[in-house]
Amino acid sequence: MKEANFMIENITFRNAEINDLPIIVDIYNSTVPSRRRVTADTEPVSVDDRLNWFNEHNPEKRPLWIIEYGGEICGWASLQSFYGRPAFDATAEISIYLHENYRGKGIGKKVLNKIIEECPRLEIDTLLGFIFAHNEPSIRLFASFGFEKWGLLPGIAKFDGIRRDLLIMGKKLF
Repeated sequence: MKEANFMIENITFRNAEINDLPIIVDIYNSTVPSRRRVTADTEPVSVDDRLNWFNEHNPEKRPLWIIEYGGEICGWASLQSFYGRPAFDATAEISIYLHENYRGKGIGKKVLNKIIEECPRLEIDTLLGFIFAHNEPSIRLFASFGFEKWGLLPGIAKFDGIRRDLLIMGKKLF
């Protein structure tokens, strides 16, 4: 397994290991009850629920990184295959989840920047972000890196009786 530890201004990225899965799930689950709705899950997931997802990642092509700030785990980021067909191998869906104590502090910008920098090594030339249209902080983050609105799926999610749009943001890297 290729080692991928790197540090940017007190932020360290490392490949996730199976013993990181409980904290990954905890950070993910912390977003489930939020009014901003960054995930389409309406109930918390378990470690067992996420095991197959975890195993779909690999450091060579589709990494799952643990993000540490000041020696503490503050989040995770992943790149997943898009649509599961070979013609889309150079396209990946990006996910960034930060612990609530670390949101709004500029860490997301550093994480997204590092992910974009890693894409040539990973043979990824197109990134996609699937973001709920009411999640303005995430939309602003992605737009600040040149992601554009490539698609809108109107009213396809329903939370607490309210229909929500899903925005597809994309960026061609090279």
